[in-house]
Amino acid sequence: MRRSTVLAKPPAGQPLLESHVWLTLRTLFPYLWRYRLRVVLALACLVGAKVATVGVPILFKEMIDGLAPSGQALALPVLLLLLYGALRFSSALFTELRELLFARVTQRAVRQVALEVFGHLHALSLRFHLERQTGGVSRDIERGSRSISSLISYTLYSILPTLVEIGLVLGVLFVKYDAGFVLITAVSLAAYIVFTVKVSNWRIDIRRQVNESDSAANTRAIDSLLNYETVKYFNNEAWEAQRYDEQLLRWEEAATHSQKTLAYLNLGQQAIIALGVTAMMWRAAAGVVDGHMSIGDLVLVNAFLIQLYAPLNFLGIVYREIRQALADIERMFKLLKEHREIADTPDARNLPDGPLDIEFAAVDFAYEADRPILHDVSFRIPAGRTVAVVGHSGAGKSTLSRLLFRFYDIGGGAIRIGGHDLRQLRQGSLRAAIGIVPQDTVLFNDSIFYNIQYGRPSASHDEVIAAARRAQLHEFIASLPQGYETRVGERGLKLSGGEKQRVAIARTLLKQPPILIFDEATSALDSATERAIQAQLERVAVGHTTLIIAHRLSTVMNADQILVMHDGRIIERGRHGELLAADGAYARMWRLQQQEEVGGGTVVG
Repeated sequence: MRRSTVLAKPPAGQPLLESHVWLTLRTLFPYLWRYRLRVVLALACLVGAKVATVGVPILFKEMIDGLAPSGQALALPVLLLLLYGALRFSSALFTELRELLFARVTQRAVRQVALEVFGHLHALSLRFHLERQTGGVSRDIERGSRSISSLISYTLYSILPTLVEIGLVLGVLFVKYDAGFVLITAVSLAAYIVFTVKVSNWRIDIRRQVNESDSAANTRAIDSLLNYETVKYFNNEAWEAQRYDEQLLRWEEAATHSQKTLAYLNLGQQAIIALGVTAMMWRAAAGVVDGHMSIGDLVLVNAFLIQLYAPLNFLGIVYREIRQALADIERMFKLLKEHREIADTPDARNLPDGPLDIEFAAVDFAYEADRPILHDVSFRIPAGRTVAVVGHSGAGKSTLSRLLFRFYDIGGGAIRIGGHDLRQLRQGSLRAAIGIVPQDTVLFNDSIFYNIQYGRPSASHDEVIAAARRAQLHEFIASLPQGYETRVGERGLKLSGGEKQRVAIARTLLKQPPILIFDEATSALDSATERAIQAQLERVAVGHTTLIIAHRLSTVMNADQILVMHDGRIIERGRHGELLAADGAYARMWRLQQQEEVGGGTVVG
C-alpha cells in the first residue's frame, strides 16, 4: 500500500527550503499568467502609483525652493500646489486601478486551484479518504486557498511596491545628488531588512510557545469543566485549579518573553532608522551649508527616508505571513500530486447498454498486504437474476460491493460485468450502471427532496415523489411540517436509522440502474416496514441484475442463489431450500435466527 506523501509543515522559525519555495511559486504562476494582460496592466499601475508617490516629495522640494524670496513667489506655488494635488490623486488612482485589475486574477486563481484540488480529491481512491482525516484535508484546502490571496496581497500590495519605490528613490538620489546618499540608504535598508528577518525568525519560535501554552491551558480548562461532575465526586477543585495554573504560568512566561523580544525588535529597527536618517541628514545639511544643496533638497531627502521606512515597519509581520502562506499553499498543491490509486487506462471504454451479468473469477483481495480479506471467490450473477450473500460480520460480504464499484483493485483473479473486466471500463460508466443501498446511509445536510433527487439530479419533482412512494417514505414526509423541504441535518442525523435507509432506497430507485446492490438494505427497519419494503425491493429487482448482501436470512429466501461466506471464502451455495436440506452453516444460521426471533417475541409478549 502506498503511503501518503503530503508534506508536513516546517517547525515554526524554520524557513521553507528554497527549492520548495520556488517549486510552489512555479506551480502557482500558471494560474496567474492565464490573465497576463490584467497582470501586466496591474504592474503598470503599480509602477505608476509609485512614480507619483516619489514625485510628491520632489514637487514639495520645488515648492519650498520656490518660496525663496523672489518676485514670482505668489504665482509659482499655486501651479505647484495644483500639480502636487494631481500627483497625490494619481497615486491613489493608480493604486485603486491596480487592485481593480488584479482582484479578478486573484479570486479566479483561488477558485480554479480550489476546484482542481476538490475534483482531484474525488478522483482519489477510497483508501486515501479512509486514511486521511477529512477535517485536516478540508483545512488544507481552506488555508491553501486563503493563502493564495494572502500571498498575492502581501507581494503585490506590500513587498513589490516597496521594492519599486526603493529603486526609484535610489535612482533619484543617484541622479540628483551623489553616490554617497545611495550608499547610506542602501546600507540602512539592507541592515533593517536583515535585522528584521533574523529577529522575526527567532520570535516565531517564541510566539509558537505562547500559542501552544495558551492552547494547552484552554484544553485543560475545558476538559476539567466537561468533567464537572467527576471533579465534584472526588472533591478535586483545588487540584484542577493547580493544574490549570501550571499551564497559565507557562503561558505567562512565554507571553512575557514574547513581549520583551518585540520591544527588542522595535528598538533595533528604530536604531537602524535613526542612524540612517542621521547620516543622510548630516550629509544633506552639510551640502546646504556648502551651498551644493537647497533647503528643499534637505526636505526631499528626509521625505524619501520617511516614505521608505514607513512600509518597512510591517516587514516582520509581512515576512512571517508570506512564509506561512507559502507553507499552506504547498500543502494544498501536494494534494494535487497525490497518487490516484484507481485510474482509468488510456484505452478504457464505456460499459455497453443492455442486460448485464456479473462474474467474480477466483478473486483475491486484501486491504492490507498482511490481512487478506477474500480468497479465491468465484460466482456469477446472470443478467436479470438475484444472488444473495450471507455470513457473519467480517466474512467479506460488503467488500464485494466495494470491489464492484472499483473503489479498490483486486489482488488476483478478475471481476467482469457484461463480459468486460472492470479495469478496462471507465469508472464513470461503471458506477452509472450500479445502484446501491448501503448498510450505513450518510445523507447530505440538505432537504429530503435534495437527498432523494441526488440519485438522478435531472429527475423531475413527480419522479422524486414516485420514488419516495415506492420506498414507503411518502406518507412520513407528508406528515412533516416542511414536507420534502425538511432538512435532514449533518450526515442525516435528524432522521432515524430506518428513515435514512428509506431515503437511500428511494434515491437508488430514482437512479434506475441495470445493476442493484442491497447491502443490509433493510437492517435498520422495523419488521412491518421491512416486509413492505422487502416486497417492493423484490418487485424492483425483477429484470435487474441484483446482489443482496444480508445478515438477516429471511430477506434472501427468494434469491435465485444464496452464497454463504466465512473468513473471505464461499463455503456453501444454493437456493434457500437446498441449503436448509444440506444442514450446513446456512441451516445453523437459520435455526439460530429463528430462535432469536421466537425469543424476542416471547419477551415482548
